[in-house]
Amino acid sequence: MESPLLKVASVQIALLCCLFLGMTVTSAGQAERPPMAEAVFKNVQILKGIPVDEFMDTMGMFSAATSMNCTDCHTPDSTTTWDKFADDTPLKRTARTMMLMVNALNKDSFKGVRAVTCYTCHRGERRPKLVPSLTLQYAAPFEDPNEIEVFSNTGDTSADQIFEKYIHALGGSERLAKLTSFAGKGTYTGYDTDQAKVPIEVFAKAPAQRTTIVHAPFGDSVRTYDGRAGWIASADKPVPLLPLTGGNLEGAKIEALVSFPARLQQAFNQWRISSTTIDDHEVRVLQGTSPRQPPVNLYFDDSGLLVRLVRFADTPVGRVSTQIDYTDYRDVSGVKMPFRWTVTWTDGQSTTQLTEMQPNIEIDSTKFSRPAPAPPPK
Repeated sequence: MESPLLKVASVQIALLCCLFLGMTVTSAGQAERPPMAEAVFKNVQILKGIPVDEFMDTMGMFSAATSMNCTDCHTPDSTTTWDKFADDTPLKRTARTMMLMVNALNKDSFKGVRAVTCYTCHRGERRPKLVPSLTLQYAAPFEDPNEIEVFSNTGDTSADQIFEKYIHALGGSERLAKLTSFAGKGTYTGYDTDQAKVPIEVFAKAPAQRTTIVHAPFGDSVRTYDGRAGWIASADKPVPLLPLTGGNLEGAKIEALVSFPARLQQAFNQWRISSTTIDDHEVRVLQGTSPRQPPVNLYFDDSGLLVRLVRFADTPVGRVSTQIDYTDYRDVSGVKMPFRWTVTWTDGQSTTQLTEMQPNIEIDSTKFSRPAPAPPPK
């Protein structure tokens, strides 16, 4: 008979293998291999062997680097069906050549580190600039609060103190400990709804389970994180059930932890401190880092509240970011909770505005289970 300790060790080893192989784990504890790009899309010639969510992030990098949208590179009728995206165009062939060039440059000059990306040269332009701009050179400098290059662990404030102030601003550790779940309702607007306001439901359970359901015109769009694995079930995605991997999975975990932030500090091995300004207001920035995963940046205002979260995901052509801005904090059973958040990423922007939130209610565990694949659009 297998000993209990050996059985536990075997399960732990299996989970570690899943992480290294890029698999997610279902609620039942079984490994779920995410679909690879070449199995879902046709005519994939270079970006093979990466999960679909990472493939879509790569498309987002192309868009952000060149300020172009999908139909700029693909055929004009490609939005009618996913199969049309497989059609070749001159710009697609150029993109393949550019990927090979950048990969060779990083391999030969930077020991394989992705020091050069699409954005390095394009900087939001379809064609890289050849002549220096005197206007940019002598204009007032533009400072992006997300471009933070200097972090340190020295100074008059420590990460422990910043987190302590954050917890106090929310209502204190005792009140936070009493908040074990909540359900919220409100409206959602985004590029996927053509900026139309639609209903949204949010369900969360401590320490780190979270589900959002957007009742979009094309059907429900469900995003779930069950504490270990995450999925998106939506008819507007390339597959009806999209498992989250890599930085997207880690990002779903961090977003869930923000709902119950008592364990947020323990999510990363090390925290580094910096400061910047957002809308002319100074904010403290904590950057969390852990081995083999992208960092996360947390921005806190003078009151101690979290006003911005920036997380990252790696792609074959560079790292992309997702920014979440939190506002409209309201008191919910003695705990301040954000009722409005805006998510900005390389594929678009969306805003959620809650109108009500019910704390400490019983939530059926199926709300955080692997969602059913989305049916075809209505």
